[in-house]
Amino acid sequence: METKTEITFLGTGTSIGVPVIGCDCAVCTSDDPKNKRLRSSIHVTTPEVSLVVDTGPDFRQQCLREGIRHLDAALFTHAHSDHIMGFDDLRRFTVSDDEELEIHATEECLERLHAAFSYVFDGENRYRGYLKIAPHRIHGPFPVGDLTVTPLPVTHGKVETIGFLFSRGETRLFAYIPDAKVLSDEAKSLVRGIDLLILDGLQPEAHWTHLSIGEAVELIEELAVGQAWLTHFSCRVDYTTLGPTLPANISLAWDGLRLSC
Repeated sequence: METKTEITFLGTGTSIGVPVIGCDCAVCTSDDPKNKRLRSSIHVTTPEVSLVVDTGPDFRQQCLREGIRHLDAALFTHAHSDHIMGFDDLRRFTVSDDEELEIHATEECLERLHAAFSYVFDGENRYRGYLKIAPHRIHGPFPVGDLTVTPLPVTHGKVETIGFLFSRGETRLFAYIPDAKVLSDEAKSLVRGIDLLILDGLQPEAHWTHLSIGEAVELIEELAVGQAWLTHFSCRVDYTTLGPTLPANISLAWDGLRLSC
């Protein structure tokens, strides 16, 4: 039987979500459910493992919506609030006394998680119902179940940020890069020619820490990607009007979208 990996978009929105508080633009007031976006995150499952990438402030709501009942690991791209502030909600996946969850993050991200959630890291609260973790510092490729995960260094503001390449054996399955302005040469080399890429595409206009839609399209073409899905949108992205303008192999993701590879 062929092993399938399923990717569910828990959220596809930028740091303030869509609709935006106090904004009356056409997207924020849209009735189109694909224009309603929680903070960016994905859930990845295989027959052997269930993991999430990033736990933003909407994480509890996302888990309830998608019926997520089990996790083996949580991976983090960086320590911005919209990617870590749902961290404590991971406690529902370590209810029993002997349950713990693998946490994979860069040293900088682990330090920031420790600063924000010191009670999780201090070893004094390993009780039923509390979040109990096994933290792992990312310094190269690492295994999670039947997957190999390779960090992809990218530039995104002043915080150390990575994307992830997911592989099984020698087969590259997909790459996920939700926050980036520039991909390192190493990251480009690792994803060049990949069949499936999920990439930051904040908005049509240029931005100082994120790829614009146009920049993302150019990068996807440069890397000869098979199929690409853009994510991490602001309210300047209208699904109905912008989607049809993209090349045939590039699409806009939406909350709840499921992909298989």
